[in-house]
Amino acid sequence: MLEEWLLLAHVIGATVLFGTGAGIAFFMVMAHRTSDPRLIAHVAGTVVIADTIFTAIAAILQPVTGYLLARSIGWDLSEGWIALSLLLYVVTGLFWLPVVWIQIRLRDLARAAAAAGKALPPAYFSLYRIWFAFGFPAFSAVLGIFWLMLTKPTITLF
Repeated sequence: MLEEWLLLAHVIGATVLFGTGAGIAFFMVMAHRTSDPRLIAHVAGTVVIADTIFTAIAAILQPVTGYLLARSIGWDLSEGWIALSLLLYVVTGLFWLPVVWIQIRLRDLARAAAAAGKALPPAYFSLYRIWFAFGFPAFSAVLGIFWLMLTKPTITLF
């Protein structure tokens, strides 16, 4: 019974991470396309809140539920597909953490431009390009984790 609850919590956590990440990316891109500082400031503000509430909490709970689930089932964390999943999780985090800071800066730059009645500054566009580029490896790593978790392939790492 505990195993079923851990599996449910783990799947919900993965869904929240994937869904929130995809939603945040979609809304940020759509807001950016308008070049409207007021709209971008509003959307980016919402994105920062969503990342804090949903993504951060799920990102913390995901390895906890994964560890407890593996322990409950009897899987060794050094098993190839689990070890690779953990590596991809670290890769995702290495790209996600800077993105959180970038989203805050994008929000602040858009708020300042909106308050001054000016266009977005060049720094906004530079940061946005980095934010956009960082999404691809992070999203790809998450897709890889999903594949590994669903297929549990035999992988020899050492």
